[in-house]
Amino acid sequence: MNLPQLQHVKAVVLDWAGTVVDHGCLGPVAVFLEVFKRQGVAVTAAQARKPMGLMKKDHVRAMTRDPEVAAAWRAVHGRAPDENDVEAMYRLTEPLMVGCIAAHAEPIVGALEAVAAFRAMGLGIGSTTGYTRPMMDVMTREAAARGYVPDSMVCSSDVPAGRPSPFMCYRAALDLAVYPFWGMVKIGDTVADVAEGRNAGMWTIALTLRGNEMGLTQGELAALPAAEKAARLAVVEDRLRGAGADYLAPDLAACPAILAAIEARLARGERPGCAP
Repeated sequence: MNLPQLQHVKAVVLDWAGTVVDHGCLGPVAVFLEVFKRQGVAVTAAQARKPMGLMKKDHVRAMTRDPEVAAAWRAVHGRAPDENDVEAMYRLTEPLMVGCIAAHAEPIVGALEAVAAFRAMGLGIGSTTGYTRPMMDVMTREAAARGYVPDSMVCSSDVPAGRPSPFMCYRAALDLAVYPFWGMVKIGDTVADVAEGRNAGMWTIALTLRGNEMGLTQGELAALPAAEKAARLAVVEDRLRGAGADYLAPDLAACPAILAAIEARLARGERPGCAP
């Protein structure tokens, strides 16, 4: 494949689970289901997925504010969940998440090839995540053993606030020594990823097929009837387009061509958020 060297696009900033590793973003979902189960409250995978991409304590907090989850909590505990409950559940979340990450570090199909293509195009590879540093100590080790080592890795616990704030993207830009921010492209599979990139002034590509929003294993996705797959994908695309993504792509493998399109737009003086 003959890949162009990009001059205006300087770097990509990639999410982790659901973007590069963990097809369907399954690891975090299982943990959040277990954490609420230990409080006697049954939550659904869909409810656990809604805040995906946030710092994990913020994720727990967002779930307690979901009207359906709060109603289920009241039915069990006779009151609404409060910040003490958030703290108690987060204390469970951290060790459970660390324990499950090693089992969900397999690269998504085509992801390693896409990262190699980004490097061949002359780009720096940054990464941000809703995982904390202890969680990522496990993930980076497991991912490296499978062939993925980005140039920068910034955790939600490394900055004043996680997504949707832009601070992780800012730290990645510093690590990569890249500016201006419109010469960088944030790629992720959640609404929170899109918000992070937009707030940082970067281009955003939202991944629709193999990440959190579709929420399926590679085998489940392959077995999905074509009509159902198309219907589900349309819902995912509407959600991520509504979040303000500059581009949609099924997966990371489709992104090198989009980066070439962004390069052309930057050469014309266009900036993120402009209609193509």
